[in-house]
Amino acid sequence: MDFWLSTAFLETALLVDLARGAEEAGFDGITVADHLAYVRSWQDPRRAGRKPRWAPETPWPEPFTVIAAMAAVTERLRFTTNIYVAPARDLFSVARSVATAAAISGDRVALGAAVGWSPEEYAGAGVPFRTRGRRLEEMIELLRALWRGEFVEADTAHFTVPGLRISPVPGAPVPIYLGGESERALTRAVRVGDGYIGQIYDQDAALELADRVRQRRREEQKSGPFGLMLSLWKPTVEDVLRLESAGATALVVAPHELAGRLARAGPGRIRTAVRESLEPWLGLMEGVRGAR
Repeated sequence: MDFWLSTAFLETALLVDLARGAEEAGFDGITVADHLAYVRSWQDPRRAGRKPRWAPETPWPEPFTVIAAMAAVTERLRFTTNIYVAPARDLFSVARSVATAAAISGDRVALGAAVGWSPEEYAGAGVPFRTRGRRLEEMIELLRALWRGEFVEADTAHFTVPGLRISPVPGAPVPIYLGGESERALTRAVRVGDGYIGQIYDQDAALELADRVRQRRREEQKSGPFGLMLSLWKPTVEDVLRLESAGATALVVAPHELAGRLARAGPGRIRTAVRESLEPWLGLMEGVRGAR
């Protein structure tokens, strides 16, 4: 079981120091969340009158720009998005952003992607919302070809590529973790992904999701390594060990007090604030590793 730290809702200017502190504290990786924009009013009648659970000024920096900056000041930490709304972007923006971050980091980057749930974000990007699942599946195949440094020529339902290649390219295959909790999303992750990346759950829901992933892999006759990254509300050592036994390969933690502590820390105290905020999680990490 690896331990990853989420940067969701944190101020962008703090993230480089956060990465230094997380590496010093012994974390294995950092996840970066993604939204394209804040939605003022929903088009979907099911969401009428509702608002996102974050404020309009909540920062959603471009994930791979942030990852490249954090990678430049660390040596060991790995990075992924959780999750990146890839099919709302054009193919070459995704391919080049990930490849550049991989080159800067020495191949410490994975792509965590899903289709998203906001028609408004897709409308703002000028991309059809209803075809997002099929776009993502086609995109994954083309991304892998582009990242191999090949000339790619394709004419699919959603992409036309007239014999193009990109540079730089990653020095090793970029793992692709896929999210989403629908049956179709789980099937997509198992069929074309290198792993599944989820949200935060209570223990029973996390175990149920891990079981659904295992079952789907059996149905699809898939074997071999498959990553499973999940988060738990207030886990104990026993909770984490049970989740690990169920197939989870990484636990993503997101201390709620971290944002406030970092905001109050001031210059020169960011890493100390990170360490103080992460103390309970460091104890959990040590307990899990010691119990193995």
